[in-house]
Amino acid sequence: MSTLQDLEKQVALLSPAEKAQLLQRVARDVGGAFPGIESTPDVCGGEPCIVRTRIPVWVLERGRQLGSSEAELLRAYPTLRAEDLVNAWAYVDAHRAEIERQISENEA
Repeated sequence: MSTLQDLEKQVALLSPAEKAQLLQRVARDVGGAFPGIESTPDVCGGEPCIVRTRIPVWVLERGRQLGSSEAELLRAYPTLRAEDLVNAWAYVDAHRAEIERQISENEA
């Protein structure tokens, strides 16, 4: 049995929400795009931010590193949605060195 056939069987066992999350991850991986994250030159120095906000991804990641839970981050930033954190963590996973550099630069 091929890897693809194995995956098809496993995907069939997922809930609709899990399938949607998997689809988002695959789309980001294939396209290099990160829905919900944007970098605009005139906003926060061009650092990647959560859309609709001026909250840089590195700020959320630093909060997580310092022990803030997702619930605490959502309370601290009322304009955020849980989906925004999912998008931020995916971006961090794909751009770890960039985010660590931004954290270092902004803490210096």
